[in-house]
Amino acid sequence: MAEKVSRLGIKREKDMMYFIKDGAVWKVPRKQPGQPKGRQEKVADGGFTQDNNFIYFLDKDGDVSRAARAVGGQKRAKKVKKAPKKKAAKKAKKAPKKAKKAAKKAKKRARGASSLSDFVIPLYCSFSRRPPRFGGAAATSAPRPGTLERRPAATATGQG
Repeated sequence: MAEKVSRLGIKREKDMMYFIKDGAVWKVPRKQPGQPKGRQEKVADGGFTQDNNFIYFLDKDGDVSRAARAVGGQKRAKKVKKAPKKKAAKKAKKAPKKAKKAAKKAKKRARGASSLSDFVIPLYCSFSRRPPRFGGAAATSAPRPGTLERRPAATATGQG
């Protein structure tokens, strides 16, 4: 699977991370919380040129090894494309809302009511659940609808 490229026998340090760059082995301190990033340091020159078709790494013996690079990931089985389903015949488009409203208005006009002004609304109608009661305390404070309010003429004594 992996083949050795250069036998160097490098002893690893626990807090260092090793990598291969331009045919040489480099180390850098591992990033730890609260500490700044460390500087990379060259450990040994391998004396080889790198090929882009391989991945180079430091193996457990401290030697430089390489493995074939998996370019583009794993190959997957090809899916068989099915023929697209036939679409059903298109239905006739509905009339736009404006046209519907205009047709509704024309229908009302044909019946005889051209607008809201043609409807008679009684004076006592306040669009509440029940009509107002006449008589009692309400009769003294407000006149009956449809009648004129009459006040007695003021007298000299101021009673009225």
